[in-house]
Amino acid sequence: MDARPGLGSAAVPLAVRMRPTRLDEVAGQSHLLGPGSPLVSLARDDGRAPSAVSVILWGPPGTGKTTLAQAIARQSGRRFVELSAITAGVRDVREVMERALADRDLYGSSTVLFLDEIHRFTKAQQDALLPGVENGWVILIAATTENPSFSVIAPLLSRSLLLTLEQLSDDDLGTLVDRAVADPRGLTGAVSLDAAAREAIVRLASGDARRALTALEAAAQSAASDRGSSEGESETSAEHPVITAEIVAAAVDRALLRYDKNGDEHYDVISAFIKSIRGSDPDAALHYLARMIEAGEDPRFIARRVIISASEDIGLADPQALPIAVAAAQAVQLIGMPEGRIPLAEAVVYLATAPKSNAAYRGIDEAIADVRSGRLGRVPKPLRDAHYPGAKRLGHGKGYIYPHDEPIGVVEQQHLPDPLVGTEYYRPSERGHEREISARLEKLRAIVRGRRGSGD
Repeated sequence: MDARPGLGSAAVPLAVRMRPTRLDEVAGQSHLLGPGSPLVSLARDDGRAPSAVSVILWGPPGTGKTTLAQAIARQSGRRFVELSAITAGVRDVREVMERALADRDLYGSSTVLFLDEIHRFTKAQQDALLPGVENGWVILIAATTENPSFSVIAPLLSRSLLLTLEQLSDDDLGTLVDRAVADPRGLTGAVSLDAAAREAIVRLASGDARRALTALEAAAQSAASDRGSSEGESETSAEHPVITAEIVAAAVDRALLRYDKNGDEHYDVISAFIKSIRGSDPDAALHYLARMIEAGEDPRFIARRVIISASEDIGLADPQALPIAVAAAQAVQLIGMPEGRIPLAEAVVYLATAPKSNAAYRGIDEAIADVRSGRLGRVPKPLRDAHYPGAKRLGHGKGYIYPHDEPIGVVEQQHLPDPLVGTEYYRPSERGHEREISARLEKLRAIVRGRRGSGD
């Protein structure tokens, strides 16, 4: 390990060293840190009594759950105790409660109990928290990456505030990285970070602060090692080692994708993705899906594009395409990433190998074009609503034939306005399920439009 200041001389990881001690140092989560918010009230140090409400923090990894808990405890002067649901049991919880109660009664001090991954606690273990939370022996700050509605018992939910954390934005991550490079607790300016490397670290982090700082630390070590090797371990140059994008890629052992979420590469890759599905090439579609996932693209954006593709390019050639695409989107929303890649891949392969038709898509666009151009006409009188007062006197509903009263459930009847009689917007293809629709539709139109032959 490099012994020079800022380049890993401390045994504590960079992500831990850079953990804020006050809420005003926290990057991101501005929706939870406004004046008078529950978290700010918990950390109050302005002479007024701080809040004592317990909270459950729900959000993805690396969004600051532990950071917020520690900052609240330090800023408010409370004792901080951390337990992990992976290793702690009921006995550990009870010991914390007893100590917290004793500290309150003997010294007037309060305790913040931070419980990480509370969703891993059983019902019995969560029950053990209730007396301390309800009686104010401890202020519980519990963290979870899973929906608390499913993983936390109702009595504990009702005694706590549920706060949802959001993934950090690229700007938030950039701020953290810049601070870590310069801060005495971090790299103390012992390295320089070029723009491409900064962008690469932010992109690789995908909203996770811990991942960003870990990547920065690894890259700094790598840059320092390269510099030491090139100079024979003798520091003859006053310039700092420079972290480049290539060093970041080597340090984190992941290829850097040229992918700007708001730039050309973003649009090029999503275009190639959709065109590969439309072109019935599942291998290419999976390749572009992988590129988007690895670049940190929002999986909800990908899922929306898959739903659109199911409707636009497959349509009724395979009526199961849209339900599968919607199910994949719901699965991603429920389980998150990285597991969400699996239902996304399943839907993509299904769509790419399904028969294709854009007949419904073309049909609605042609209908909209007619409406916009003024091809409208009045609704035929038999189809108008006949329930409001005076409607029947105007002839509304008169002559309407109820299809269910007929043996075959289809009747000869005009449905389109007069100027549009005979217009066909939906023209099914001869692919997949639409082949069956096409044959049936021909018979339906013959009956509805009064064109039945003598053999029908």
